Amino acid sequence: MDAVDRQILNLINKGLPLTDRPFLSTAESVGISEQEVVERVRRLSSSGVIRRIGATIDPHRIGWHSTLCAAEVPLARVHEFAALVGGYDEVTHNYLREGHPNCWFTVIAPSEDRVHRIISEIGRKLGIEIESLPARKIFKIRVAFDIT
Repeated sequence: MDAVDRQILNLINKGLPLTDRPFLSTAESVGISEQEVVERVRRLSSSGVIRRIGATIDPHRIGWHSTLCAAEVPLARVHEFAALVGGYDEVTHNYLREGHPNCWFTVIAPSEDRVHRIISEIGRKLGIEIESLPARKIFKIRVAFDIT
């Protein structure tokens, strides 16, 4: 990854314009061709530096429900847990952490009932207790790391 890649990451991390050619303004800011920006973004994506490019939608504003979940999973079953949890389209994040509980994930679904069904299914299939920790108050912060 070179200095140009880092400039591109800084710019697209702050957002892309909703136009037919979203990378054109990035190219103009960096001083390279639009095609080169597209090629660099593809390379950064295929190498795993960029995980995804897309909108961040507030589920509550569209009437959906979300919760953070925590579970204590025996280390020998963590991969089984991760595969099961990762199989749900409604799960947006899934983490193994040190301490107790050791597994955390988030669920976002169109209804509160669907959220509860997912949590119940996971708990039942693995025979573990899952704690749902819905947000009481949401504080949104904009995180844009300076890659340069």
